[in-house]
Amino acid sequence: MGEKDTDSRGLKNCVVVITGASSGFGKGCALEFARQGARVVLAARREDLLNQLALECGAGDGRALAVPTDVTKVADVSQLRQRAITEFGHIDVWVNNAGAGAVGRFDDVPLDDHVKVIETDLLGTLYGSFFAIEEFRRTGQGTLINVASIIGKVPAPYFSSYAAAKHGVVGLSAAIRQELAEEKLERIHVCTVMPTSFDTPFFEHAAQYTGREAAPIPPTYDPREVVETIVGLAKNPKDEVTVGTSAKFATLLHQFFPGMVESMMAKQTRKAELQDSPQGHEGSGSLHTPMPTGTEVKGGLKK
Repeated sequence: MGEKDTDSRGLKNCVVVITGASSGFGKGCALEFARQGARVVLAARREDLLNQLALECGAGDGRALAVPTDVTKVADVSQLRQRAITEFGHIDVWVNNAGAGAVGRFDDVPLDDHVKVIETDLLGTLYGSFFAIEEFRRTGQGTLINVASIIGKVPAPYFSSYAAAKHGVVGLSAAIRQELAEEKLERIHVCTVMPTSFDTPFFEHAAQYTGREAAPIPPTYDPREVVETIVGLAKNPKDEVTVGTSAKFATLLHQFFPGMVESMMAKQTRKAELQDSPQGHEGSGSLHTPMPTGTEVKGGLKK
């Protein structure tokens, strides 16, 4: 499905693979893609939630497929691609959305947790991008959407491995995009989405080593903005999109005043994570083992 095809047909019968689909942006995207007539392939570790979501998206009508997937395992991601093709014949859009974070001073966060964040956010995106681009080259068309973060452009303290991973996602996406442009493969698109803080279960699931609850760096926005952005990119691809007013300003100003913007980000992050957030238990969150809580699009942070 090339850009012209998307404009004329919308998303009806498009095949969309979504990782991290059991909550947050991924769940919101699954429901919206399905509402607009797409066939969705849902990937996440929490199989029970995937099956419930598939029913909501129309599994009984053959419009949704749940594929339990741990994106840190290359065999799982390869199987995800194969299950999508076996069920629907091809893939039009692949959304690498699965993500995780560890909050705390760099040397207070256990090394295993840092590694798991890199495996989930960067290697998981690399695996998904590899299989998606391989499939798009086979068919000559397709759209890859990689969810990064404003922290992939403007680093924040106490999110060190997350910042490293998201910077990697931004660079990976740009490099693939350059290769496709050099080969003039104009019907294959690579989009990078860079949200700021949104009200999703991300913070409930994050590993936490500050002695306080993980908290978004304010201001916090409605996740529907990111869902609408991702679904919109499937119709009209763009290279890089920041989501959230604060992200747009930070990205623009960082180009001209990097030191000033990074200093502001550091102060805001320290205040959010070490001063304003309530006391909480330390632990690895859902990094190594899925949590039963945090199952909705919203996380209940924004009232």
